[in-house]
Amino acid sequence: MYLGRILAVGSNEEGSFVAYRVSSRSFPNRMTKSFPESVAVVPKEGFEQDIYKSPYIAYNCIRIVDDVAVVSNGSHTDVIAEKIASGMTIRDALALSLLTMDYEKDDFQTPRIAGASTMKGVSFIGIVTADKVIVDKVPEGEASYIATYEHTYPQKVGFEAANSSEAAAFIMDKGKFSEFTNPVTSAAAFGSEKWEISSI
Repeated sequence: MYLGRILAVGSNEEGSFVAYRVSSRSFPNRMTKSFPESVAVVPKEGFEQDIYKSPYIAYNCIRIVDDVAVVSNGSHTDVIAEKIASGMTIRDALALSLLTMDYEKDDFQTPRIAGASTMKGVSFIGIVTADKVIVDKVPEGEASYIATYEHTYPQKVGFEAANSSEAAAFIMDKGKFSEFTNPVTSAAAFGSEKWEISSI
């Protein structure tokens, strides 16, 4: 099943996490690149011109703001992070940013999806489509995922990871996520006392 972009947020006994996977049929020549406080989705070498074909294919997919990790499938990652940095609650930052930026104005009306987790296990997940806006709280000790296509409501999922590299690998092709086609690249942040970031 093809779901497009996928993200998961939540917590377990080891810590809290956000994870993101690019699945793509139109622009598969992309990679994730890690920085100390963020992860960017960018074209692979030789495919830089793809950004002129679509303004939506390069962006920060993860941003760290103090004890919060933000994840999304577009430029709203930065908007959400900045709202949280200014003192807004996670729920309000997600809801306001999704509502304001709306779904992507491409040929597919691609939804914007987003989530955030604190190292204390507080997690929220959300989406804006042409038909709805949802922001849900994820119960502590659980994980939920959402995607741009098909699974456009938050869904509880078993998520096995004890660090950021395991979380990035899990959303790429393990557990429930092995059922979803066209994986391209993934990234995750995992934290208990501090956030660590990995990308595949």
